[in-house]
Amino acid sequence: MGLVPRSPHQAGRRFPAGGKRGRGAKGSGRPPPGRQRQPCPPPDGRSEPAPDAHPHLSPEALGYFRRALSALKEVPETGEERELMVHNVLKEVEAQALALATNRAGSEMLQELLGFSPLKPLCRVWAALRPNLRFVACHRCGVHVLQSALLQLPRLLGNPAEEEEEEEDGKDGPLETLEELGLGLAAEVCDDFLFYCGDTHGSFVVRTLLQVLGGTLLESERARHRGSQLPVRDLTTAYVLDLPSEAQRAPSRECKATDFEVPETFLNCLQNLSSCFLKDIAVFITDKISSFCLQVALQILHRKLPQLCAHLCNAVMGYLSSRNSSADGSPLLLFLRDQTSSRLLEQVLLVSEPPRLQSLFEDHFQGQLQTLAAHPIANFPLQRFLDAITTPELLSPVFEELSPALEAVLAQGHSGVVIALVGACHRVGIHQAQVLQLLLEAFHCAEPSSRQVACVPLFATLMTYEVYYGLAEEEGAVPAEHQVEMATARDLGEVTVLGSLLLQHLLHFSSPVIILRSLGALTGPQLLTLAQSPAGSHVLDAVLTSPSVTRKQRRRVLKTLKGQYVALACSRHGSRVLDAIWSGAALGARKEIAAELGARNQELIRDPFGHHVARNVALTTFLKRREAWEQQQGAVAKRRRALNSILED
Repeated sequence: MGLVPRSPHQAGRRFPAGGKRGRGAKGSGRPPPGRQRQPCPPPDGRSEPAPDAHPHLSPEALGYFRRALSALKEVPETGEERELMVHNVLKEVEAQALALATNRAGSEMLQELLGFSPLKPLCRVWAALRPNLRFVACHRCGVHVLQSALLQLPRLLGNPAEEEEEEEDGKDGPLETLEELGLGLAAEVCDDFLFYCGDTHGSFVVRTLLQVLGGTLLESERARHRGSQLPVRDLTTAYVLDLPSEAQRAPSRECKATDFEVPETFLNCLQNLSSCFLKDIAVFITDKISSFCLQVALQILHRKLPQLCAHLCNAVMGYLSSRNSSADGSPLLLFLRDQTSSRLLEQVLLVSEPPRLQSLFEDHFQGQLQTLAAHPIANFPLQRFLDAITTPELLSPVFEELSPALEAVLAQGHSGVVIALVGACHRVGIHQAQVLQLLLEAFHCAEPSSRQVACVPLFATLMTYEVYYGLAEEEGAVPAEHQVEMATARDLGEVTVLGSLLLQHLLHFSSPVIILRSLGALTGPQLLTLAQSPAGSHVLDAVLTSPSVTRKQRRRVLKTLKGQYVALACSRHGSRVLDAIWSGAALGARKEIAAELGARNQELIRDPFGHHVARNVALTTFLKRREAWEQQQGAVAKRRRALNSILED
């Protein structure tokens, strides 16, 4: 397939749904992210024992800890027996902490045990590992133990029950508090910051430490800790849009985070640790492993210390802008095409305020957007740039420059750029009609107008009209009218993640009439397929939650599902959609749903998903005590109306 845009009446096209960027993804031009790094010698005056000098875990000890962990899982979560068992097991752990941490099976068990640990035993285990911090932090198993220990801080910091315990003395004097141990770890990392950030395993400790010091746990980093992988870049982070109520101002690709209280000393330490990035900013921009630490730091600082975040962003942009200019103009364009620095630039764009984004566009991006959209690497930071736009003043010139290449960008497989542009139109509230018309033209369903009713299947599957329906139209031929019989006879194609996100954005436009008309034209089995799809089910969520969709329009779309409720209830994703429909349904609609489900009650009860729906609908009460069921549902509806009136006020 060529990259040149073509007439909308040429032969059909299937738009590549895109792929992953990272870990050597096919077509990305990116090698696998892991690298072989020779261990750096310790600084002068600091000696580390050779790995062979460290104790090894005997099979007997491993068996003991395996049995102890199994026994702990069987004991009730509260009670003196469990508390005593935890203290006894962790007392044994303290004596063999290093051997456990650096053994593959032992490391996994120790991570689980730390999740049970009260404050004092955790401090003793941490103190036992501290003399060998460098070895443990850079060990493929030990690093996960240190991460797990750090991740216990949100649970244990400021716990009144723990703080009231009597002070205990360790073997070498008073036992350090959890706060002191955290600050001590930060001080040791700060002393050799460049080494820890550049080590494949040590960088995980730095990234977790930054989050704990800032009192913010990033969802993406917790997932990486569980998966024990280096970061992978996907075209999208979720099937469903995260749409806050306040005009959806936040960029949709920003990582979700969980905040917790930390002492002021932690934030001061975070500031000191983050200042270390400035000493070797070139390394953190260009080195693949070290760059991940700076990316996490920017996310944390953006939430907790925004002035320092802006200072780091200035340092990054200052360094990149000072390099030799490219033939195209701005030196920044070279780094947008680089595998490592482009990732960092994505994060800089996401944490930048509108004035900085405006100046970046005017100084670097203007006139280059179509080139960036076509590049296999640069299209990713361009997506983050579009995600960060929140002002009409910036979106208007960006839309004017990028929109003419929309079909070509889709054909190149960079659908994420188009989704990000549509998302910006949704978020800012301008150019919505124009971008919808361009999409209809790109998918070859704008003319004749009868084809517009087929836009939902085309957008969902990222296929043009001719490809989706298997038509062979010659170049220059007048496009055929839409055939309803052909459309109803065809099963719905596989819904892509990006296609789902596209439809979710369009349903939140101020006037989603064309999309709703197309949804209403789907047959019952086609709409059922959409609801049962992992990605497609969120399209129906958008129908149910979009403020642009009226109650009448919603009913018109959902009435097609009548006769499909049992199939919905017995599906993993369809049952969730049915629950959402039920929660917003009036009493009359609930009676219809319950009556249809009740006719096949036994089938629902036997199904792993259906029996949850039957319980939610109170199907047994409906079948045996109809009057009581109606009173119960009427009371629920009354409470819901009262709550809605309060929320509207």
